[in-house]
Amino acid sequence: MSTAILTGQPVPGSSLEGDLRGLGFDVRVASRAADAEALLAEAPANERVALVDAGFVGHVHALRLGLTDPRFPASAVPGAVTVQPAARAALTRAARAAVQDPAGDTALRTDVLADRIAGELDAGDVPLHRPELGALVATVPADPQARNEARQAVAAVDDEEIRLRTAVKSRDGFFTTHCISPYSKYLARWCARRGLTPNQVTTASLATALIAAGCAATGTRLGFVAAGVLLILSFVLDCTDGQLARYSLQYSTMGAWLDATFDRAKEYAYYAGLALGAANASGDDVWALALGAMVLQTCRHVVDFSFNEANADSIAATANTSPTAALSGKLDSVGWTVWVRRMIVLPIGERWAMIALLTAVTTPRITFWFLLIGCAFAACYTTAGRVLRSVTRKAHRTDRAAKALADLADNGPLADAFAALKPAAVLPAPVVAFVGAAAVVAVAALTSYGSTWVIVAAVVYVIASGLALARPLKGALDWLVPPFFRAAEYLTVLALAAAADVNGALPAAFGLVSAVAYHHYDTVYRIRGDAGAPPHWLVCAIGGQEGRTLAVVLAAALLPAQGFTVALTVFAVVVALVVLVESIRFWVTAHNEGAPAVHDEGEPA
Repeated sequence: MSTAILTGQPVPGSSLEGDLRGLGFDVRVASRAADAEALLAEAPANERVALVDAGFVGHVHALRLGLTDPRFPASAVPGAVTVQPAARAALTRAARAAVQDPAGDTALRTDVLADRIAGELDAGDVPLHRPELGALVATVPADPQARNEARQAVAAVDDEEIRLRTAVKSRDGFFTTHCISPYSKYLARWCARRGLTPNQVTTASLATALIAAGCAATGTRLGFVAAGVLLILSFVLDCTDGQLARYSLQYSTMGAWLDATFDRAKEYAYYAGLALGAANASGDDVWALALGAMVLQTCRHVVDFSFNEANADSIAATANTSPTAALSGKLDSVGWTVWVRRMIVLPIGERWAMIALLTAVTTPRITFWFLLIGCAFAACYTTAGRVLRSVTRKAHRTDRAAKALADLADNGPLADAFAALKPAAVLPAPVVAFVGAAAVVAVAALTSYGSTWVIVAAVVYVIASGLALARPLKGALDWLVPPFFRAAEYLTVLALAAAADVNGALPAAFGLVSAVAYHHYDTVYRIRGDAGAPPHWLVCAIGGQEGRTLAVVLAAALLPAQGFTVALTVFAVVVALVVLVESIRFWVTAHNEGAPAVHDEGEPA
């Protein structure tokens, strides 16, 4: 249990002590500075500790925001300050400095001790978070009149309504904002009052989506209708887990990982269910469409991740005065255009609603074609805008951003060997990556199965992969390198499996791309959580993106079609086992060791 130390003289009739206990604090009282220092020293070193002025008047939710958010090592609101175990030493130093008067006396002064300590922390090297309170009240009144006025201000504002409203993500798609969140936030509150955690809701969402995929796999009209309904229910739960985390401030490293990875697992499992359903319903083989949809959606995400990482801490040399930015600014002033632009990029809410509706009333083939066309348009729209902004906005990319792009590229030992030669840069990195990617994909798609020309193209691709990363990725468009690599690897697997034209090849390819895509998403989430990329031994163990591409190409060129299917299956199982074991080990260890909680609002997925 966390410890809260009330400082100063108690105020008759104050509910502060009960409020703090309701927030999970063990409350201690210190009327003198010496007592506060002693209680601070006695508080368990591995727990959160807070100092709150006994005269504090404010909403309980203001205290909750200031004292219980696990994402920040130190946090404060007027009249209260708290630190997590990692910042206890800084709090001790700040408290010692704050209680000393100029003569070195430790008598408790008349001003607010918690605010003085917060000021000392601000001046130190521990970042102090001060949450936006908005209409919420948090103050330490100086006299009875001010106290009465503060209490009236508290009574005039419903903090529960604010708590519910702020539980909803501030930036989301139209469908989520207007069709899901108006009632899912009440479901989040219901879960909070029954002690449910966001991770439990996230797991329930995954289970619901897997049942939906199973219903779709039956191939019956009733199964398709049930699948559509269950997919929407899964999305409701997916919204609820984040709202529950914000409502109750139950952020965690494990929760961020589960929420991010389960979203992809749900969607791609549903694609597989639709492909199985099409086969069971009419013998229609749509595995190529299912794999194409997964490849397109994954590459869209890689574009998002790469662009954001490249520009997260870049230093702009000039303002963004491009026509694209000017047009975007003008459109922002017209409210309805904001929603239209959010909808046409097919965020997860719109995408899942479309998939659910089409599943219920049409066929899997039609569903996949609509999905492919919609996602292709969205990808062109967002990528074109980012390219235009990149070429018209001058910025200095940092070493950290270049390192993140190199990690996202996922090059293995073969490409690293060519990169180590440090050849002179003849073409920009994105051009080199595109040429290599286009070569291997085009040859794989346009030649017959077993052609040795695809081996030549794959060798060219391996060399291009190394040359593209021979220099730090600091160019204006270098963020395109990882997406080109993703498209090359995934589309090569798709083209070769389709060319094999035997039962099981495309499902095996779907499994392999799923396993590799998990590794790539895991890399992104580690980088976003400031944990760095996966260890180099893991990248080497699964070959790197160019090594896997070459291995698949060799298998296609040297093995009969049925043997190629077996090889794809073996590759999929090996990659899945290696990356899952290491990923689970990493995230569980990070959670158990108290890694800083992460809650990424980001863009709608």
